[in-house]
Amino acid sequence: TLGKEKARNILMHLLRIPRQVEEVLENQEEIIACAKSHFKRIAFLFLGRHMNYPIALEGALKLKETSYIPTEGYPAGELKHGPIALVDENMPVVAIATNSKVYEKVVSNIEEVKAREGIVIALATKGNKEIKKKVNHVFYLPETIEILSPIVNVVPLQLLAYHIAALRGCDVDQPRSLAKSVTVE
Repeated sequence: TLGKEKARNILMHLLRIPRQVEEVLENQEEIIACAKSHFKRIAFLFLGRHMNYPIALEGALKLKETSYIPTEGYPAGELKHGPIALVDENMPVVAIATNSKVYEKVVSNIEEVKAREGIVIALATKGNKEIKKKVNHVFYLPETIEILSPIVNVVPLQLLAYHIAALRGCDVDQPRSLAKSVTVE
């Protein structure tokens, strides 16, 4: 069960989330630069571990839905079981490498991608200077507790999808062939 002190701590951090999302929205320069560098790519791979695996799936889905680029979200721990074969100098790999208990394992995945000349776009926690040496692009995010980090981590992936789609001339407000998930009776 969740104790009172831990619950208070989570609530305190939860109250900071809106401002942290605003901070990401206000600092899109690196996301836009990355989109300009890679909007003509023909495929992307998104990697996440633990709680960030669903966030990698969401990032891949948003890019696919809005820009029509084939993308795949994959659990980073399974990189060597298939997706690594796709990695080369033409394949951008988006890795969620924010502070977490699996951070070192994500860095190991990044090193595997770089060893194959892959392009790495990383999400990292603000203040992490080491990651910059290992990747091509880094989107720095405000620090939050691990359990809440997916809420902030998804935002730059959605922005990346938006900017790539816009640069490709895609209608970001009405992507083709998408059905509404909610209908009004």
